[in-house]
Amino acid sequence: MKKVLIGLASIAMALTLAACGNKTVATTSGGKITQDEYYSSLKDTSSGKQVLQEMIVNKVLEKQYGDKVSKKTVTKQYNSYKDQYGSSFKSVLSSNGMTASSLRTQIRSNLLLKEAVKDLDKISNADLKKEWENYQPKVTVAQILVSKKDTADKVIDELKDGKDFSDLAKKYSTDSSSKNNGGKIAAFDDTNTTLDSDFKKAAFKLDEGKYTTTPVKTEYGYQVIKMLKKPAKGKMSDHTKDLKERIWTDDMSSSTKLRSVITKVLKKGNVTIKDNDLKNVLDDYLGSSSSSK
Repeated sequence: MKKVLIGLASIAMALTLAACGNKTVATTSGGKITQDEYYSSLKDTSSGKQVLQEMIVNKVLEKQYGDKVSKKTVTKQYNSYKDQYGSSFKSVLSSNGMTASSLRTQIRSNLLLKEAVKDLDKISNADLKKEWENYQPKVTVAQILVSKKDTADKVIDELKDGKDFSDLAKKYSTDSSSKNNGGKIAAFDDTNTTLDSDFKKAAFKLDEGKYTTTPVKTEYGYQVIKMLKKPAKGKMSDHTKDLKERIWTDDMSSSTKLRSVITKVLKKGNVTIKDNDLKNVLDDYLGSSSSSK
């Protein structure tokens, strides 16, 4: 969820920037503070300027790509986070200074930005070929996790003697989430970031039906891995859609790519800054020549 949380802390301030006037924000024994005073103070800060940048970018993204992001899509991603954190979901939101509503808002913003990336970041055939070199279709494996290398060696010896992998997983594995399912874990590909890199490297080397003949040392202990299902890689042309999605996902983590995309979005957005004190707020994207436009 961390990427989704980027910029969330400033959303509350955005509401203040959007609704300035003479209404009183606070009263003290020394006098009152109006929205105008608060706005004048906030706009001179880097956080205030960042909020305005985000508001402008979201406005133009919504105009240009709003019809491509449905409420259903936002809800689906929201529910995936809710399911991921389970009973601790509310506390995770609270610890990040968020509400359910602000999370939905940020999810939508990220999805709009992804649509802009897909539209404006053109992918060449050379880009596809480069991505194809690392492409690995999702595989399904079973694993037996133990704490000691000697125990892993014993498991491998029993496998060589013809013992059933599933039975050995139930007997030896310390991974309670998979041991009763014969050690089977969810299918994964090379983009998976939750599994240990040494685990993935060892797994991808296996042919279907084979297991690792030496213990695999990972951050969790020692693991014995068996390849259950390994689809053929096939032809690049059969996976064009997946390859593009992988490239776009990588672009969403690249500040250089995102800056380029946002610049293009803003140039089409007909943005005019009315407050002279903030006329340079988009210089990070449009350069010093942007002035009040």
